[in-house]
Amino acid sequence: MTASLQGQMMDMPLTVSALLAHAARFYGTVEIVSRRIEGDWHRYTYRECERRAKRLAQALIALGVEPGERVATFAWNGYRHLETYYGTAGFGAVCHTINPRLFPEQIAFIINHAQDRYVLFDITFAPLVDRLAPQCPQVRGWIALTDDAHRPDMRTPVSSYETLLAPHDGAFDWPRIDERSASYLCYTSGTTGHPKGALYTHRSTVLHAYGAALPNALGLSARDVVMPVVPMFHVNAWGIPHAGPLAGAKLVLPGKDLDGRSLYELMEAERVTFSAGVPTVWLGLLAYMKEAGARFSSLERMVIGGSACPPAMLRAFEDDYGVEVIHAWGMTEMSPLGSLVKLTGEERRRPPAEQRKLREKQGRAGFGVEMKIVGDGGRELPWDGVTFGDLHVRGPCVIDRYYRTDTSPLIDGWFPTGDVATLDADGCLHITDRSKDVIKSGGEWISSIDLENIAVAHPAVAEAACIALAHPRWNERPLLVVVKRPDAQVTREELLAFYADKVVKWWIPDDVVFVDELPHTATGKLQKLTLREQWRDHVPPSARGDADCPLTDVSTDLNADHAGCVPPSDRATRSPP
Repeated sequence: MTASLQGQMMDMPLTVSALLAHAARFYGTVEIVSRRIEGDWHRYTYRECERRAKRLAQALIALGVEPGERVATFAWNGYRHLETYYGTAGFGAVCHTINPRLFPEQIAFIINHAQDRYVLFDITFAPLVDRLAPQCPQVRGWIALTDDAHRPDMRTPVSSYETLLAPHDGAFDWPRIDERSASYLCYTSGTTGHPKGALYTHRSTVLHAYGAALPNALGLSARDVVMPVVPMFHVNAWGIPHAGPLAGAKLVLPGKDLDGRSLYELMEAERVTFSAGVPTVWLGLLAYMKEAGARFSSLERMVIGGSACPPAMLRAFEDDYGVEVIHAWGMTEMSPLGSLVKLTGEERRRPPAEQRKLREKQGRAGFGVEMKIVGDGGRELPWDGVTFGDLHVRGPCVIDRYYRTDTSPLIDGWFPTGDVATLDADGCLHITDRSKDVIKSGGEWISSIDLENIAVAHPAVAEAACIALAHPRWNERPLLVVVKRPDAQVTREELLAFYADKVVKWWIPDDVVFVDELPHTATGKLQKLTLREQWRDHVPPSARGDADCPLTDVSTDLNADHAGCVPPSDRATRSPP
């Protein structure tokens, strides 16, 4: 075979430091605005940010941190945290962002598993550090992200960030490092078993930033004012701290106050045009907007991800407030963005109802992400928008294996996401459920996500989760767990009736229970494992023979009712493995 002809282009490594260096050189006067933990505001520029990140690199090197060693953070979205992103990875160390909302036992496991050498933390987490420090003997030092005047009084010996930087001048050249060397370490939320680490490379981080900034993704530019509400301790704030500097966009970092009023006032004060966060945060913002009768004067678009965006939330932002919602899907293992909803020109000419249906899905894969759905035996299933199966992905920003493990989770080179999904002929992804959350009733599958989305569309419902109850005849039946809106009233019967014209009869939940709050993971996702444990002894009304159960009056022909929803020829391919 004839050898391929090699190109004659410069071999320049793709490194994280290049992102900040680009912003400092060409967008050097663009602002980074932070609400500080100390209670005041901080403003500076990309040029000043790079200088301070270089001072941090000098300080860490002086402490003896070697390339490849891990430096951890417990911090909110702020300028010092941003400096840590670049000051560690920039000289070859690994920035390890830790979610402080995890259980302390999980955090201690993560620190020890990662073998973190230093931990930098916001002062709000001082009590947590005091609890963790005795359990983490490998940590050489704990550094409070503040100055000496605000350094907290703690049992643990700590130094202050500003004192650490003080002896250094920032006269430092970013080293040329291998683009395949590690840049960031992020752990999964660990809802079952120990959390697992995803170790990104400089190459994957830069490619992810490129892909995220594209018009068909986040669409960032130097005209934007970007406020990431998704925390920087959660999967690198979905790559926004990298894509923002790449595009030269102004950054607004909200700190620890993420209530609706605080977010709205910050958006208005800084003229934010773009934001990103999980549904639970936006619920608070919508509640404040409605109560205060407020309107946005600058916000143009927002990304909603982390868990499925309820259609009612999408409609509220777009119809009531004129904000474009970009529905996104991804995973820690994917750096994390996998797909986003951006309609094509042709799709924007379709009737509004069709456009809305498309926006409620998870959209098309970003460049570099390949997808497929598989059924029994790994058989690839058709892209017809109807057939659903297990979603598998691959690409340069997808992990090959978890940190410090010898075995790979890949199946024939593809990463199994754990999601059940459909793909249509145009490649539009629709997540129908997590494989562990889908409900199997009478041999057919019910999407818990679809039932939750219908519930939260009811004006009296603030939040809902749907889980499976064991059933003696139908294997499983859906139970709806509901949090009411403040001062709202709704009964079980009213909620069940709300489903009547929206789903087939056998999909209607067997029962509704009302609770004050739902359990969430540290990343804001519904913790259904906890709910299933809490309600495992709840007996479905259909198992008791209650007259008002959706299945009771059709018990004689339920099998036909199930079969009528799925043509026999499609049943094998539509059921996930």
